[in-house]
Amino acid sequence: LAYRGSVRPYVNFNAKHDAEVLHKAMKGIGTDEDTILMLLTARSNDQRQQIKAAYKKAYGKDLVSALKSELGGLFESLIVALMTPPVSYDASKLHKALKGAGTDDEVLIEILASRTGEQIKDIIKVYKKEFGGKLEKDICGDTSGHYQKLLVILLQGNREEGVDEEKTEKDAKDLYAAGEGKFGTDEEKFITILGNRSAEHLRKVFDAYKKLSGSDIEDSIEGETTGNLENLLVAVVKCARSVPQFFAEGLYKSMRRAGTDDDTLMRIMVSRSEVDMLDIRASFKKMYGVSLYSTIQVTQSSSVYTCAFLAMIMACSCHTGVAIIIDI
Repeated sequence: LAYRGSVRPYVNFNAKHDAEVLHKAMKGIGTDEDTILMLLTARSNDQRQQIKAAYKKAYGKDLVSALKSELGGLFESLIVALMTPPVSYDASKLHKALKGAGTDDEVLIEILASRTGEQIKDIIKVYKKEFGGKLEKDICGDTSGHYQKLLVILLQGNREEGVDEEKTEKDAKDLYAAGEGKFGTDEEKFITILGNRSAEHLRKVFDAYKKLSGSDIEDSIEGETTGNLENLLVAVVKCARSVPQFFAEGLYKSMRRAGTDDDTLMRIMVSRSEVDMLDIRASFKKMYGVSLYSTIQVTQSSSVYTCAFLAMIMACSCHTGVAIIIDI
């Protein structure tokens, strides 16, 4: 498979040299934020971990702590996120979503609906190691009902593989009978089918459902369910159809609100920069008729924080306030 991330491993990589550059950027009065931005956004996460090790060896200090003491605000949060291994980043976001008063359901839904089975299994291990608790137990303590059931199914990370042609028609009919075709809704049926079938199989089911009922499965879900269960089911459907489209929509919504939803913008940009950002970028342009690059440029103030995103989208660095571009 072709690499679909926008941030790639830097070709002439030298961890020791990069550690020196970062050390100089933080030495003395003031901090050279541009250098930190250009260097870290042009390195892969794996390379950033090597720089971290080289920095500790050379200067006897933790690089992330050093960066935190020099930076502030959103730029600091973004750089710390970029320095975190991807699985740890997901685990920390889930932990933050569950601890304290209230639950950030948007984060639970986004991560559990979009990650692969293998990724979810890795997140569970890292969550246990870093936070000393079981992710499933913490989710069950914060959620309830059918919403909780579907989250727990997704947590198993055991979707069936391939397409079962004999089951596609039956699944479509079962979904129709469970929703539009009856008074009241059989949520269990929706949860079982959408939580366990492969994405490939589900796409065929959605086509069969459209032929059968004349409407999209999303419309049926929205008409038959409410609240967190509705949001999770719709997210599962959207991710089965296209994960890049799901994230393109998430980015668009994060910037469309009055004042940007920085948490969502940062979470998606960081977690997808080495996975499928090229596809998200293309989906965004197709869905909204404008480039992700220009949308971020317009909705964000001209800051080093914004420039970091632009650099990540472009897979190359830019100086603060200088647009390199090109409408992509």
